[in-house]
Amino acid sequence: MLDALFSQSLVGLHLLDTDLRVVRVNTATPAMRDVPVEDVVGHRVDEVYGLLDADEVMALVRGVLDSGVPLVAHIVRAHRRGDPGHQYFHEISVFRLETPSGDVLGLAVAVVEVTEREESRAREVVLEMTREHVGRTLDVLETCQELVDVLVPRVADIAVVEVVDAVLRGDHPPLAPLPRDVPLRRAAFRSAAGGGSTGTDADAPQAHPLGDVRALPGPTPYTQALSDLRPRAVASLDEDLPWLAADPARARAIRAAGAHTLITAPLTVRDTVLGLISLYRTRQGEPYDEDDVSLLLQVADHTALSIDNARRYTREHTIAATVQRQLLPRRPSSHPALETTPLLLPPDSGGQWYDTIPLSGARTGLAVGGVVGRGLHAAAVMGQLRTVVRSLAAFDVEPDELLARLNDTATFLAAERATLPTADPLHRQALAARFAYAVYDPLTLTCTVAGAGSPSLVVVHADGSTEVRNVPAGSLLGSEDKTPFAATAFTVPEGSLLILSDTPLPALVASGDADALRRLAEQHRGRPLEDLRDDVLYALAGSAEPGPTALLLVRTHPFPADRVGVWQLPDTPTVVATARRLVRDRLADWGVERETAHDTELIVSELVTNAVRYGSPPLELRVINDRALTCEVRDGSASTPRLRHASVADEGGRGLFIVAQLAQAWGTRYTPEGKIIWTEQNPPPG
Repeated sequence: MLDALFSQSLVGLHLLDTDLRVVRVNTATPAMRDVPVEDVVGHRVDEVYGLLDADEVMALVRGVLDSGVPLVAHIVRAHRRGDPGHQYFHEISVFRLETPSGDVLGLAVAVVEVTEREESRAREVVLEMTREHVGRTLDVLETCQELVDVLVPRVADIAVVEVVDAVLRGDHPPLAPLPRDVPLRRAAFRSAAGGGSTGTDADAPQAHPLGDVRALPGPTPYTQALSDLRPRAVASLDEDLPWLAADPARARAIRAAGAHTLITAPLTVRDTVLGLISLYRTRQGEPYDEDDVSLLLQVADHTALSIDNARRYTREHTIAATVQRQLLPRRPSSHPALETTPLLLPPDSGGQWYDTIPLSGARTGLAVGGVVGRGLHAAAVMGQLRTVVRSLAAFDVEPDELLARLNDTATFLAAERATLPTADPLHRQALAARFAYAVYDPLTLTCTVAGAGSPSLVVVHADGSTEVRNVPAGSLLGSEDKTPFAATAFTVPEGSLLILSDTPLPALVASGDADALRRLAEQHRGRPLEDLRDDVLYALAGSAEPGPTALLLVRTHPFPADRVGVWQLPDTPTVVATARRLVRDRLADWGVERETAHDTELIVSELVTNAVRYGSPPLELRVINDRALTCEVRDGSASTPRLRHASVADEGGRGLFIVAQLAQAWGTRYTPEGKIIWTEQNPPPG
């Protein structure tokens, strides 16, 4: 049986003595067909076989001889005589041979060639790593770098990925064949020689640096692969190849790196060209074969899908950011008693917004909010909600009532979304939004605020003291929770800094970060508001609870006393003439032109007449010279005047109609003491 095994079995059998010399060898194995027996018998294993890890293998074999513990199915790498450029894998099992009395005679070694199995297994490992590690982020450049990190050194010694430049911007990729004037950006590079991801190592030369954008000269295997979308394998990169002259820079890099074989494949999705993968071997001796081509095609397919997903995300992200910028106010409204600056974190999520809304009576509405989610759909919902907020604010409703009406709109939009087809991704995304709304009155120095979600309001006083106002938390807009919204009012001294946010500010509000507020309080006086916004951004950047946040920084200033007139009026019919005279004198002091002053007198006459006839005392007249010329008449009645068209025979009923014709805007604002009828006209010159 032993004679048959050693002469006919395809399993490589070796008998070694205690000096690890070959005593007998199987001559029927493919590895021994071209090797004379005398060149093996009598020699040590590491002397006759081209073991790539000879010291490690001999240490393992000697360990079996010393301990008696067999070595089973261990993989070793070796070269064969006459084929030094190819690497073979062998599975060896080693057993110690002993006499019945326990004397050690030597070793029995069984060898099976498993090159094909190990190469197939290695390709499966590369595919598995590609699926696991490539495409983890929605970033084209990061995806390309992940790819070369997987391929080097497992498949190549040098890997280069070039991407159509338009793809990086999210544009649609061009159809194949790729026109020669389409530029490609060098997106990723890696070399086993030590160049890493930067390509700056002298042992890893590149034709062009990372980030370089240029069209590929041709004809070359690279341009051909991009033309017919088929891979190209070049077994030998000798200097006589004619196509190397078409791309001198790449030819110099190939020679400098010592690359001897090349394989290049296109990155394609649905007959469109995304880019190109190029692999080179410098240290690995064997050229690329058909199995390598098949592997690269599978890797390229996965990578192309990942790049296309990243491109689509980039495109949608760009569109959402553009829509958000178009829907947001170009700049916060200016006001003599108020300056504001916004801060959106992140600035391009699509669903966050801010607004400063001019209101009657020199007041300003301050709004910050964010739609849960990101992308174009969040930006669209944001635009809808911002428009509704603007419309509701024009009716002078209180912040808590505004939130209740806004929540009705959000609930309606959520119900519409729920009726979408189940295949629509939006059907599974609940619509919800955070929101905070405050109204600041510079004449009474009061601020009234309400919120949906968990808003926060930090007040930094002019004397350096700080406080965190307790804003009543409400349910998210669009939720099924029917909890009513609540508002709170407080006094804001002149020269204060307010930070209004639709979410908690952990980096500023947390008790452990009181120093952050103190530093902000010490620094805010006399500094531009934009600089303070940067300080808040830096403080939030170190927060342990990052998340989408919309903030509005507000600094209050004293309202000029000479730009407002307030008079208490008696409840008598003759007070109308007195009111006209008071307003006439004040408008003259302000330099208001006669035509505007005449209209204002008529407006005041009609408003005071209505207050005397239909209202109740006390009566108050206020004129404000602000962004508009505002007239306000306050009385103690809660009844609302109604604009109507009087008939020809009617002796009255035309007062509000006349007011509406002379004023740009008019309305009613309710207070705990009664109501205010107000009008706005064009501001006086200067």
